[in-house]
Amino acid sequence: MPNTVLTAFLRLPISVRILSIAASIILFFGLIITIVEPKTFPTFFEGVWWAIITASTVGYGDYAPSTIVGRIAGMLLILTGAGFLSTYLVTLATAAVARQNAFIEGKSTFRGQSHIVIIGWNERSKALINTIIKDGKRSLLTLIDESLPKNPLPESLHFIQGNPNIDETLLRANISQANKVIITSDQSKDEMNADMNSILTLLAIKGLNPEVPCIIEILTAEQVTNAHRAGADEIIQTNRLSSFVMHSSLNSQETMIAFLDLLGNFKDKRLQIVSLGERKNDEQLNFAALSSYLLLEDKLLLGVKRGSQSYIKPGASFIVEEKDELILIAGS
Repeated sequence: MPNTVLTAFLRLPISVRILSIAASIILFFGLIITIVEPKTFPTFFEGVWWAIITASTVGYGDYAPSTIVGRIAGMLLILTGAGFLSTYLVTLATAAVARQNAFIEGKSTFRGQSHIVIIGWNERSKALINTIIKDGKRSLLTLIDESLPKNPLPESLHFIQGNPNIDETLLRANISQANKVIITSDQSKDEMNADMNSILTLLAIKGLNPEVPCIIEILTAEQVTNAHRAGADEIIQTNRLSSFVMHSSLNSQETMIAFLDLLGNFKDKRLQIVSLGERKNDEQLNFAALSSYLLLEDKLLLGVKRGSQSYIKPGASFIVEEKDELILIAGS
């Protein structure tokens, strides 16, 4: 039995152990002084008060032993209790510094819920994080990256340093409680290896949390099918988008400049996909009538998403069904 108690005590955090020893010493000497000098210390509370003041070396002087035995007890208290109290305070300070260093270096576990996990630190993820922060929604953000030595934005996000393909790294990001995951491509690898690495990360995430929506960046057209097979909810083909912009610039530079200016104005607008079923009195409306209705709410209807198929400007007579989703641009 004594060995069991000792083993349980040794398993406690060191700060708890030191505090327990210091508290025991204070209570012991508080009791001793009330026994040795009952006139000066008539109650146990006053004895404990004197023990705390003495051990902390504050020394108010409102209570002081007058006998030789009492003073010897005070000296023993200073030699033992003061050391343990000082050690306890130093331990707390060390633990606080270690916890802060672990947070900066990406070694601490994220404890929040309903957060957005972003895989990879690059210009795209950096711009995305800054946009989310500027939105003012106070979304919880967690960044996972293997190459970063420390948190790039400690005021805005929680950083996890490690390989996102490994379960231990994803568990430290609390992937099971995540609201959404965004996987960006690793620019330090060639396109094929970068896509394979992204898909491997997607498989690891879906293995731990099959329900979490995942947006993945794919560079090669050959890996789009594999990304779908791995469970990607949305696939962004950045090379395809870049090629489209470059090709359009070759054919009509003026049109492309206007298009890029339009994209630049999106910082105060938001492209949204909303469920029609959540809206009232919108059933059985055609595209033209629904467009007019949304314009009154300062929203521009671009198209309709029906299952996996999207219809951009489908025509005035196109009937919008209850289960459809609306693709629109909303004001700020």
